[in-house]
Amino acid sequence: MARRATPPFRADHVGSLLRPAALHEAREAFAAGDIDSAELTATEDMVITDAVTLQEEAGLESATDGEFRREQWHSDFLYAIPGVRKGALGAPLPVYRKDGTISWTPNVTEITGKVHLEQPIFGDHFRFLADTVTTATPKITIPSPSMAHFRADLSGSPYDGYEEFRADVAAAYAAEVAALYQLGCRYLQLDDTIFAFLNDPGWRANMASTGVDPDHQHEINVGVINAALAAKPDDMAVTIHMCRGNYQSAWFSSGGYDFVAEAVFGGLRVDGLFLEYDDERSGTFEPLRYLPDGQVVVLGLVTSKTPELETADALKRRVDEAAKYVDGDRLCLSPQCGFASTVEGNALTIDQERAKLELVVRAAEEIWG
Repeated sequence: MARRATPPFRADHVGSLLRPAALHEAREAFAAGDIDSAELTATEDMVITDAVTLQEEAGLESATDGEFRREQWHSDFLYAIPGVRKGALGAPLPVYRKDGTISWTPNVTEITGKVHLEQPIFGDHFRFLADTVTTATPKITIPSPSMAHFRADLSGSPYDGYEEFRADVAAAYAAEVAALYQLGCRYLQLDDTIFAFLNDPGWRANMASTGVDPDHQHEINVGVINAALAAKPDDMAVTIHMCRGNYQSAWFSSGGYDFVAEAVFGGLRVDGLFLEYDDERSGTFEPLRYLPDGQVVVLGLVTSKTPELETADALKRRVDEAAKYVDGDRLCLSPQCGFASTVEGNALTIDQERAKLELVVRAAEEIWG
């Protein structure tokens, strides 16, 4: 086993990073009208440059912009798609963490016209990142197509049904992928919560009550993602991260990957999977047996939710356990999720975040060289 020359890398990470105080202050000043958009962008550029330096100094071979220009990991992208609009607040959802339960209220995704793409949504984000990295491969993250079409409200749209709508979502995403490739992007990650949520019996029951078919939604999602990536160039690595929710150190769902593994692991036409395996909520490694030949899996063994630092020996033992089900040469290591899927971030400091990234790099070097 050896280091990997192409993404995903032996030591990798999901994407979002804790926002520094300067960025929080600039956003507050912008909202109050005390600074203009150019001044906000200048601050974003500065802190993204610092974040790239942090990642490269930690030894990572990929670097993101920390998602510093976003309010949330998904909404900034989704509501920029022509034909998609941020609707009213929906019902509050319970979110769980070790010290109790909090809540998060999502907005309804309204479809107001034919979904299409006029220009790349995160093109400027990628351009700045690509110009900023020095040793790392620039990696951009976007919400998966599942997040655009799952539970979308078509009542005010020109669509008669979901089949045509999903086809248009796939086409819009295909256009984004092609545009990012033309800008030089060779490492793209799709972030998805639906696959992981469907492993939770409670979530499946909730979905059934809303009219969603919980027994087949994961298969529908696989089809839309594969359609979006059908024309992906061979030299562009695309991975997908399956998340159980990440909001202020809290999570939305629990359950192993058993329910979706066969259809999803074996069906997705992606280069790698980022899977959360940081605690007992993630189940066993046994579903990894469904990985098709050649697909790489990045084990999210380091939690991004709490500051306690894992040990390299513990991580190595976990990798050995996973290697019972998939060749160890097809394994990589990362934190289980980002550190700040929303602007609030998880309950860690930036120094604790750095320590976890450095641990991932150190453990990967000890395992794979």
